[in-house]
Amino acid sequence: MERKNQTHLKEFILLGLSDDPHIQPVLFATGLLIYMFTLAGNLVIIILIQIDQHLHTPMYFLLSNLSFTEICYITSTIPKMLWDLLSGDKTISLPGCAVQLYCFLTTGATEGVLLSVMAYDRYAAICHPLHYMLLMSQSMLRWLVGASWAIGNINGVVNTAFIFSLNFCGPNKIVHFFCDIPPVLHLSCSDTSFTELVSFIVSGSILIATVSLIVLSYVLIVLSVLKISTAQGRIKTFSTCASHLTVVSIFYSTGIFTYMRPSSHHSMEEGRVISVLYTIITPLLNPLIYSLKNKKMQVALLNVLGKRQHCQL
Repeated sequence: MERKNQTHLKEFILLGLSDDPHIQPVLFATGLLIYMFTLAGNLVIIILIQIDQHLHTPMYFLLSNLSFTEICYITSTIPKMLWDLLSGDKTISLPGCAVQLYCFLTTGATEGVLLSVMAYDRYAAICHPLHYMLLMSQSMLRWLVGASWAIGNINGVVNTAFIFSLNFCGPNKIVHFFCDIPPVLHLSCSDTSFTELVSFIVSGSILIATVSLIVLSYVLIVLSVLKISTAQGRIKTFSTCASHLTVVSIFYSTGIFTYMRPSSHHSMEEGRVISVLYTIITPLLNPLIYSLKNKKMQVALLNVLGKRQHCQL
């Protein structure tokens, strides 16, 4: 009978980034602009890579998949936040919260794996240029992307299933703008130690594996670059990795800080602020970091715009 009394909660309330009603219109306008810019930037990348034959290479194939993942990633959180700010209704049902958490964890883990695959791509291009197209063949690329999504789904399914098998019987206010692991666990009236352990093992294993592959790839890349005789050649070769390293640093540092700590060390307010970096800022910056500063992407964009202007004339 006691267990039955512990499962009456049917919805949560997302407190958002701020409770101040004067700030919420500003947050809505800012969030909407960021979301639209992120969608536009990543869609431009996908479209350019599809239509420009010069971009039909393994690196840009992976980049287009990363852009698609970024769209799914930011869409799992921002639209709900914008609706809450616009309508003032900040409730979310337990099933809705579970779906949001699953989508967020799946796309987040998929992005992490894709970043490690892109590190391997850079290793193959720099360390084995003669065998690059063999190592990164179309069948291999499809397999790597499929594996990335499969691993992401495992992360989403396992974490979501264990978290929402807990009882929620007390306060229902989530100190966050979306359903994330730490704030949801914080509201459970069950013993969360086993669920935390499972989450730590599953997400931690993916994190360790992907980070290890990235580190190993870059150690081998650095050793290969050091063999280049001229400083200009070393800088030119390693510059192809700069964008990837920037995104990896932002994505993994915030993710490790948020998820790889015991719940006793979690500050809900601190986590809410930190999460803005990896849920909003990283997807926003990726089109700029990866592609809009890339010469081949610039040429492809200018070619498309030039053809359109020519057709109009």
